[in-house]
Amino acid sequence: MTISLICLDADDTLWHNETIFRRTSEAFADLLAPFADAGTVAERLEAAEHRNLPAYGYGAKGFVLSMIETAHEIAGDKLPPATVARILSLGKDMLSHPVEMLGGVGEALDALAERGSLILLTKGDLYHQEAKLAASGLGECFSGVEIVSDKKADTYRRVFERYGAAPEQAVMAGNSMRSDILPALEAGAYAAFIPFEIVWSHEAADAPEDHPRYRELATLGELAAWIDTL
Repeated sequence: MTISLICLDADDTLWHNETIFRRTSEAFADLLAPFADAGTVAERLEAAEHRNLPAYGYGAKGFVLSMIETAHEIAGDKLPPATVARILSLGKDMLSHPVEMLGGVGEALDALAERGSLILLTKGDLYHQEAKLAASGLGECFSGVEIVSDKKADTYRRVFERYGAAPEQAVMAGNSMRSDILPALEAGAYAAFIPFEIVWSHEAADAPEDHPRYRELATLGELAAWIDTL
């Protein structure tokens, strides 16, 4: 069978995302400098993020709540109200941040559209992801958009079925080993890992180097050529 369905991640595959989280984390650490060193703040914030995923899910809004929780854990009753207000402002800045496209995305999508139906398959806050897609101007490139709470093997199976593709007719490409690669392979699809310069620890995992349906690519622009070999 040839590939008929091409699923693409959004954050850090089409546009910058983790860089914005990283800059916000650094600004947050500066705010809490009177109470703890930057390393401690970063460690406590990451622990809060992981702990809160079942309640808040993925995305900037949950991240803001985790920042507020971390600030209270570290500073306690000494936390100034002005600092909480500044944390909320940092969150609003994240939500309104302009979409910064990665290089070569437009050309890569044009090439991929000649090889199958393009589906945007991303996770996170529904409203924010929709807003980023609209701001990117890429909406018309995709035959479908799937914004999900998490990416599991069953998630991929449902998407493949929805768009009429057998798993072996589908490929998923993205920068997260945990979310884009391993569950897509488990579902029976092909998977292309396209590393981004920054990776959130929650999304890291060992690569399935010897898997016959797996490939690591340097850029999204290489995906079309790999698909041609399948």
